[in-house]
Amino acid sequence: MTMKSISILETLVLAATLAAPAAAVAQTAPKNAKASAAVSNARPWSDDEYRLGPGDKLRVEVYRETQLSQSLQVRPDGKITLPLVGDYMAAGKTPIELRDELAQSLKEYVTNPVVTVIVVEATAAQVYVIGEVANPGTLVMQGPMTVMQALAQVGGLREFADRDDIRILRKTPTGTRTIGFDYKKAVKGEIEPVNLQPGDTIVVP
Repeated sequence: MTMKSISILETLVLAATLAAPAAAVAQTAPKNAKASAAVSNARPWSDDEYRLGPGDKLRVEVYRETQLSQSLQVRPDGKITLPLVGDYMAAGKTPIELRDELAQSLKEYVTNPVVTVIVVEATAAQVYVIGEVANPGTLVMQGPMTVMQALAQVGGLREFADRDDIRILRKTPTGTRTIGFDYKKAVKGEIEPVNLQPGDTIVVP
């Protein structure tokens, strides 16, 4: 009777031990998903389109590898330094591209590495306003920003600005894209708000 009881007890303990990691992952996933959704909603870009730049603060997490998980800042030369990987070019890449490349580089040292790259602070998230506006210059995006909001932040248009021929210059992997913007129609609510992306340049002729 005693031996049978001990055997059952040991079996239960072993089952609980094996189930614990799976339960922990299951509990963590919704929290991470919820946090990711909150961050995504607060940003004017997504992880598959935002291009990293000097000054950006990142958090690189390698699952179950605490020594490899680091808080980093993209240096002026565009690189970050990660244990085992060393100096690595981050500027110009999206967080997803950087994640995949780091995971590939770590395969030499870690079995099936699971890497997450989080943009903690996007210093490189800037837009530029030039031309016939009161105060041309650079704006830092703290959240979603439309063309109208950007123009308001630089003091609005000058008297002789061409209001129906404003252009947004946007860098893409295939080159610079030009997006037309009609200020007169925007003021009247005749067109949908145009959201800016980091690196956009608003040109007011």
